Parts: sequence; C-alpha cells; structure tokens
Amino acid sequence: MADLTINTKYSMLSSYDIPALGFGIDSARVYRNEGPCAEAIKKSGIPRSEIFFTSKVPPRSMGYEQTKSSITASLNQTGLDYIDLYLIHCPYGGKEARQGTWRALVEAQQAGQIRSIGVSNYGVHHLDELESYIKLLEAQHGRGNGGEISVGQWELHPWLARPDIVDWCQKRGVVIQAYCPIVRGQRFEEPVLQPMVEKYNKTPAQVLLRWSLQKGFVPLPKSVTLSRIEENADIYNFELTAEDMKLLQTGEYAPCSWDPTTSHD
Repeated sequence: MADLTINTKYSMLSSYDIPALGFGIDSARVYRNEGPCAEAIKKSGIPRSEIFFTSKVPPRSMGYEQTKSSITASLNQTGLDYIDLYLIHCPYGGKEARQGTWRALVEAQQAGQIRSIGVSNYGVHHLDELESYIKLLEAQHGRGNGGEISVGQWELHPWLARPDIVDWCQKRGVVIQAYCPIVRGQRFEEPVLQPMVEKYNKTPAQVLLRWSLQKGFVPLPKSVTLSRIEENADIYNFELTAEDMKLLQTGEYAPCSWDPTTSHD
C-alpha cells in the first residue's frame, strides 16, 4: 500500500481532495454546532482553504424544499462562502424525500454553495436507489447533471466492517468515512487487540485507527482533549501486517451507535 502520512489526501469524484484522517470539522444541523465550528475556524487563523468543513441534512429536513432551507441556514449560521462536504445524514423519510433532498444538494453544488455531496448511513438498497435516480437526472438534464456520490459515511470498525457497503463504494470510487472508528472505547479490552497493542507499543485506539486507514477509510475520531487528539494522530510510524488485518476480520455485526442502513421506508 502507498505510504500514508498525516498530510495524505484522497481525491473525490467531485475533483476536490479530502484529508485521509478526519481532523477536519464534521458538523451537522442536528448537532447544532455549525455556528460554533465556524467561529472556531475564524479564530484559528488557519486559511479557509486549509480547513475541511462538513455538514449534514438532518432527518427532519428531508425533501427538496426543506433541504434547500437547511443548506441556506447552514451558510447563514456559519458565515462561510461554501461548505466542503454536505451529506444526507440518514435515509429516513421515504423515496420521494430522499430524491428531493439529493436534487437540492445537486443544485446547491452547481451553484457553488457546496463543493462535494454524499450520503451517510445508507444501506446498499438506498445506494442502488440513489444511483438509479442519478441516472434519471442525467437522462433528463444531461450527463454530469445528476450529481455524484463523493463520500459515504458509516459506523465502521472490526466489529462492523460492512463488506457489502464497502464493496459497493470502492467499485464506484466513493470515499468512505468511518465514524465511531474506535467503537467509543467499548472494545479496548478485546483479546484480539492486546497482542497488537504490545507488539507495536500503541494504544487500542491507535491500532483501530490504523486498521481504518489501511482499509482505505477516512476515520473520524472524536475528541476534545488535546492529548487524545495528538494520540489519534500518532498512527503513521507503524503498519499492521496482513495477518493482523485478517485477525481483525471478526465477522461480527455489532453497532455501537444507531443503524439507519437497515431502514426500509
């Protein structure tokens, strides 16, 4: 595999780049943190072009008009000229609402309000539905006018590897973000992790983040503690072996968070 560094970026289908380790700003309308995040950007002194800001359409705002309002509210509350990535937070609301939301995202992308668009917590059946809708939009409005799924975000870790979703995305060049990559600390004592912790002199969190990177995912570790943030970034001076990676194929399906991928509304 190519050497990974803290500066590694992946190219999205939108043609923009995304950092390989999620220390950008992952906000959402439902988190009510867009304004504070934007304020932190301004106070940081870091150029806007060097910060990757993500937001999401909340479940209650699914549908064309509601999503347009949600995007406008995001831009107004953040004061940003554009949002790097806007995701559909989950597939709730029904087919018509999902399609209306996607159409609104595509239009906002074409207007320069959003650079890249994608989904979160979609099952394969939702992804297939969206792919068909993108083709329909292209048939109606011309090639390239249906939008592209640049990013998909899911809970991903050795106890929830989602091979069906991962395969779908990798075949199509969709960048995969992994939330809850360290399983909220709930699996740190797992016997499978302990030999790797000792062998590499790393914490369980670092081993799990390294697993995520080597799977080709963009892990999104969440912490407000400086020492933890530094620890989470210290994962580039070791590499899990093929045997280690195989041992971490647990075959379990054990979410530690919600799991909208299974919804069928």
